[in-house]
Formats: sequence, C-alpha cells, structure tokens
Amino acid sequence: MKKFLFILLAISGFSFAQIAEKAEDISPLLIGEKIPKQDLISVDNKAVSTSDIFNKKTVLIIYRGGWCPYCNSQLMEMQEIENQIIALGYQIVAISPDSPKFLKETTKEDKLNYQLFSDSDGKFSEALVIAFKRDKPKLDKYSEGKNPGFLPVPTVYILDENREIEFLYINPNYAKRLKGEMLLAVLKSLEN
Repeated sequence: MKKFLFILLAISGFSFAQIAEKAEDISPLLIGEKIPKQDLISVDNKAVSTSDIFNKKTVLIIYRGGWCPYCNSQLMEMQEIENQIIALGYQIVAISPDSPKFLKETTKEDKLNYQLFSDSDGKFSEALVIAFKRDKPKLDKYSEGKNPGFLPVPTVYILDENREIEFLYINPNYAKRLKGEMLLAVLKSLEN
C-alpha cells in the first residue's frame, strides 16, 4: 500500500520537499519545471501568491538575508543593472528568510527599487528544494522568530510569464554569485 501511495503521489505531481542537512545536499527545481504556487509576505506584511508575483518574465533572486554581505553586494549589483533587465522585458524579485521589517531596512539601505518578499517560515525555499538546516537561534532575530532553522542556498532563476524556469544559477558556496554581466548575457540569449 505504501509503494502504491508513493507512486500515486509522484504521478499527481506531489513532491516530498524537505530541508537538506547541508547546502551540498539540496536538489533544486530545474529548467523546465514550474515555480510552485505559494504565499510570500510583502514588505507591507501582506500575503501575496507567487502566481500574482510571477505573472510576467522574472529574474528571481533567492538570498540568505540582509545580514549577509555577499547577498547585499548581489542585490546592489542587480539594482545597478535593473534598467537593462527591465528593457529586456523582465522584472526583478528577491526573496529571503528575513521578516518584512528587515526587508524594509534592506530596501532602504541598499536603495533598491525592485520587490522583496519574505519567506521567513521557509515554505517557499523548501518547495524549491534549496533549503538546508542552520542553527535556529542565529536566524531568529531576522525572521522575528518564524524561521524553523533553515537557510536557502543563494539562487538566481529566470522565469517565463507562466512561472516556468528557463535558467538557474545555484552554488552551495554562498560566496560565489552570478555576476550581473553574465545575467544580462543569459537574458539576451533567451530572447533569441
């Protein structure tokens, strides 16, 4: 019976998302798969569905948090090339485990124009299968106690208007990030 249930769930598209033990153990959604429908929290502390957020071509950045210097550098680099990304027909959306309060601080400090959303409970990162376990007490401050003890592996997805993944960059080494010039080259190549 258990084997039958597993096969039935696999056929129906149900996934057994979980939080990996280490960053190297993740198994992310890949090119051709769809970003799941999930609620995220806006900087104004309102629930917003990914189906509403990703209803146009999107550069999706998943980052560790505003406390991470590598993340802040990446967010600022995206801000520097935002106009070029928009000119190619894409929006930029960034998601982290930070609470809306800390997202507002990041937006203000880094002078970001694009949208930031909170995944402080980890459900979205878990659904993308990019979450891995971390020491909860260290994460509580930035998630305001909602983080169940995870971090996402920093990831850049390029999505079409149907939430389908056209490109992804992911590296368990959080210090290695996709450079803006490479992202622009990828976006231009997708247009051809």
